[in-house]
Amino acid sequence: MSVSEWVSSSLPYLTPRPDGQQDAWGAELTARGRRGSQRVVHAGEVPAAPDVAGLLGLGGDETVIVRRRVMYLEDRPCELTDTYYPTAIARGTRLAGTARIPGGAVTLLAELGYVGVRVREDVTARMPDDEELAALDIPPGEPVLHLTRVTFDGDDRPVQLDLITMPARLQRLRYEIRIG
Repeated sequence: MSVSEWVSSSLPYLTPRPDGQQDAWGAELTARGRRGSQRVVHAGEVPAAPDVAGLLGLGGDETVIVRRRVMYLEDRPCELTDTYYPTAIARGTRLAGTARIPGGAVTLLAELGYVGVRVREDVTARMPDDEELAALDIPPGEPVLHLTRVTFDGDDRPVQLDLITMPARLQRLRYEIRIG
């Protein structure tokens, strides 16, 4: 797939969906006549790394809930997504498990009373490490894009952090900003 064939917007991934509906990833691909899936490779409570704690506004000794996923497009890995939640929000919920979440995690967060109203995204390009090369099945020397997305609720508290790594050659990120 060439870059011109794949333009992705973040908005569908930030909007709650009616319970039971397909998650945003699956819905976006289905609308394009493509097939996508995801595999949760780990979910649970872990110590917050310093960068994760800082982005979620947590103390250095706190834990977080993480869901680590590999996203697939037509059975090929195309994205590594680690999503972190403050433990106070996610402990004991489906966010802490590996099972499918009907409507996706953003929908569950909204059901729990945590609706995102502001998002900050940073995109960088870099060379992947050996683990990322293997997981994404890309050749050495191919760069990746790394997207850091923090979602804030109405009280300006971080409720979700996504760290997304994807092969640069497969992506074009589009941002539209309404002024005024």
